[in-house]
This record gives sequence, structure tokens and C-alpha cells, in this order.
Amino acid sequence: MNEGWLTQIGHTPLVLLSKLFANSRGIKVYGKLEMMNPTGSAKDRPALRIIQKAYEQGRINRGSVIIESSSGNMAISLAAICSYWGMKFISVIDPRTAAQNISIMKTYGAEVSYVDSPDPVTGEFLPARLERVRQLTESLPNSFWPNQYGNEHNYMAHYEGTIPEIIETLGHIDYIVGGVSTCGTMFGCSRYIHDNNLTTKVVAVDAVGSVIFGGEKGSRRFPGLGAGIIPPFGQNQFMDYAINVTDRDMVVACRELAAQESILAGPSTGAVIAALQSIIANIPDQSTCIVIVHDRGERYMDTVFNDEWVNEQFRDISPLERSF
Repeated sequence: MNEGWLTQIGHTPLVLLSKLFANSRGIKVYGKLEMMNPTGSAKDRPALRIIQKAYEQGRINRGSVIIESSSGNMAISLAAICSYWGMKFISVIDPRTAAQNISIMKTYGAEVSYVDSPDPVTGEFLPARLERVRQLTESLPNSFWPNQYGNEHNYMAHYEGTIPEIIETLGHIDYIVGGVSTCGTMFGCSRYIHDNNLTTKVVAVDAVGSVIFGGEKGSRRFPGLGAGIIPPFGQNQFMDYAINVTDRDMVVACRELAAQESILAGPSTGAVIAALQSIIANIPDQSTCIVIVHDRGERYMDTVFNDEWVNEQFRDISPLERSF
């Protein structure tokens, strides 16, 4: 089933971020441009693998209904892949889902199931969305839940794709820094590093307000990073460093990346950049570091890259940080 544009998923470029991380200590920082996947994010990798494996196992066919809880990139990836393979896709979303993401899903032919109230026990939308997924899969014949939160093919897409591509290109890396939500990307990279006896340090990055690293639950402005409950992959101690980043620092870092490297990326990437900036003084000289550039920034033109919105949300950001 891997055909057409699907063959272009993965093998994303590595670029040296020589301006943003200019230094005299010989530290090199490369961006793994997952934003260059066909639908614009790292989620193309697990979406393709999960659907492909389910098809090979006879769990789905070209007429199946795929149902997933996703507010952004995973939904967009699944919508595009399902459209190409003649499957119906239903995305279960909540009020934090960006209108632009909904428009992109629908353009690929997806349907949307809207959950407007959080789970009464936890106060979180994710359990409520997963309950809606359960209801839909039980009521709709020939339906399938990819379960990005617990499907091994989520992290295996990165175990067999993302991290081997980096090692093949650079030979050795000292640090890899990436964001967590389902934790699939960084868990897969960590498993590969462990299984191959590499010395690479894994830096996992989360949002302030997320509980994945055991922090206090709070509000978060951006979907796609963090969670109100700890996902199954996140219950494994797979990282060497765990760093929480504020929404403000995500925005500032996104704008710095655009201004200095001309790379327009989303807030998950901003968090990764900010996290590395916070620890780079303690990184040994001559180290090679990788930052995962998770998705494109065009989907955040009404927030991260909108001066008026930024000024309303973060009045302590100076004009220099707000402008390009």
C-alpha cells in the first residue's frame, strides 16, 4: 500500500542551525526537518505505519472507517492517508482545536466529531474524546481506532525511521531534543539509542501545564504538546533530561528561529529550541545536537506569528522579540 506521495514520507533533511546556535565552543546543532514530510509534520510517519500495519494484518480494508482522537497534526496525516487509500476518517476534537486544522482535515474529506465538555472526573478533554472514540467504533461497522497513544507502531516509526536516518547521516550525535505528547517520537528514539548501545542523551520537552513529567496540571494555549494525563509511552523513563517550557518561551523561540534561520515552525518546535537554549551552557564543547522540527509554522499564523495576538497574550515580550 505504500505508493504515490506516501513514498515520500520520512528521509527528511538535516540542516545546521549555524545562526541561531552560533558559538565558539564547537557545538553544532542540526534541525531534523520533520516539517518537510508531505502533510507538514512528524505525524506522517506513525500515521502511515499504523494504517499500513493494520491493513497488512487484515484489521482494515479500503472501505474502513478510521476514528482517532487528535486535535492537529495526527488528524491531518490520517485524513490525507485515509483519503488516498479510500477510507473514511473521523477526527474527534475539542474546543482547543484550531479552525485552520479543522479546515485542512475537512479538505482531505475527514469528518469531525466535536466533544464540547471535558471528562467529569479528571476535568480533561482527552478522556472524554477517547470515550467518544469508543462509542463511535462500537456503533460504526468496519471501524478502527489507531490508538496513537498506545500503538507500538507509533514509536516504531521513529525507531526504524527518524533516529536511524540521523545516525546514518551524522554517524554520532551527543544530544537529541524533541517534544512529547503521545511520547512516540522520543520513546522510539530512546529505544533505538538503548538497543544500539549509543551514548546519545535524550532530552524530552513538554509544556508547562502538562502532567507528563509529573508537573502540576494547568492551562496550555497550544495543542500538540503535552497532555492532561500521562500517556502509556510516557510511563516509561526513557529520557535523560525532562524540561518544561512555557507558552511564552515557545513563541519567542519560534520567532527567533524564523528570524535567524528563516524556518517557520510551530510551537512544539519552539519548545524544543527553548529547551536546548536553556541547557546549552552545560553541554560539552564539540558536541553534536539534534532538535526535532516537528511541524510547519503556517498553521499558527493567527497565533504564534500574529503580533496582535502575541501582544494580547504575552505583554512582557519586548517589541524586538515580537517582530522579525
